[in-house]
Amino acid sequence: MTRLISLIAMSWLMLGSVVVAQDNPVVVELYTSQGCSSCPPADEYFHKSLADRDDLIALSLHVDYWDYLGWKDHLASPEYSKRQRNYASAAGHRSVYTPQMIIGGVDHVVGNHPYEVKDKIADHKKKKSAVDVSIERSGNRFIIKASSSTSPGPMVVHLVRYRPVETVKIKRGENAGRSLTYANIVEDWDEIAQWDGKAPLRVKAPARGDLPVVAIVQARDFGPIWAAARLK
Repeated sequence: MTRLISLIAMSWLMLGSVVVAQDNPVVVELYTSQGCSSCPPADEYFHKSLADRDDLIALSLHVDYWDYLGWKDHLASPEYSKRQRNYASAAGHRSVYTPQMIIGGVDHVVGNHPYEVKDKIADHKKKKSAVDVSIERSGNRFIIKASSSTSPGPMVVHLVRYRPVETVKIKRGENAGRSLTYANIVEDWDEIAQWDGKAPLRVKAPARGDLPVVAIVQARDFGPIWAAARLK
């Protein structure tokens, strides 16, 4: 009977019907640009070492502030540049840069410093969050549920869609002549709810397309990311 129950549970997970945050996956945000000559090593490390890990939710956000250097990054959005600047402001930093990784919404690390990235990820994996989140698809809707044993304060619930991989031939700018592969490229990042954690949350959002999607619960004003769950 125990084996039968385990097989049923595994079947549900394989179907992707419902995904609950398992073992507190760490969210890693890479801020990068096709027009940044320092970014390719970070993009490669992100692609080969972070993007496919089950214990991480690794997301690549392309910024647009290097487009003036001669190559327009078609994956970039001013909204991602704004998100990075908001992180910098919350941390008391005066400027932004690429490549940068922000780990758990808290730690700001140069993206091509893999050992520092590994150390920060390891630190976050040791932490246990008071918040749990799950996401499921029901027809043309996503249903996100969250609960908290002890409310850590005002929170924001985000819904993120991403494209697993794309290779781009760069024709101009600092990376001219190179073919670069990018992983877990954010397509859109939407705030779908605000939550105080005092009562369980259940919120619906439109389900567009079939790309992987992530639900993220983050402290308001660009604070720590408390929980995340992914639906592939």
